[in-house]
Amino acid sequence: MEKTVISVGNDHIVTGTKERLTEHLKQKGYEVIDNGTYDKLRTHYPIFGKKAAEKVVSGEAKFGVVLCGTGVGISSSASKVPGARVALVSDISEAVYARKALNANIIAVGGHITGIDLIKAIVDKFITTEYERTPEHDTLIKKIDALEDQKPEQTGNEHFFDEFEKKWEEGYYHD
Repeated sequence: MEKTVISVGNDHIVTGTKERLTEHLKQKGYEVIDNGTYDKLRTHYPIFGKKAAEKVVSGEAKFGVVLCGTGVGISSSASKVPGARVALVSDISEAVYARKALNANIIAVGGHITGIDLIKAIVDKFITTEYERTPEHDTLIKKIDALEDQKPEQTGNEHFFDEFEKKWEEGYYHD
């Protein structure tokens, strides 16, 4: 039986939370693509939101999970990847709605404001909930998808954030 693949991305604030969630998913039998970040050094969450979302959109992963302190920033960045349907959620009922009605393929959670046990429950429910295909849901998703622009210079471009990563390495950014 083929394993369901989950693409995960996070910022430096919630690396420990991501590691605990990743271990949980692996114990449940899922394959996890960890797009980083991998430590607690300050970084830019758009890099990791983009990487995680692109793995889902390309078909390398079935679902994505992105985490930052509140989930707001990384969900905003991941949602800019054409084809990503990202839902920022804080409880299980929102995760169920995101899958059933919106066929969301990526879930975002505030790893600093949500407890790890609730995050695990939210992600478990998101992954196991099926899209409820109805004419109304299909129409709504079509309208949402019509809002996104295709960005060929961004999609699949691993060097899209090189300028920012270089500045970071040079010590340009400060807290």
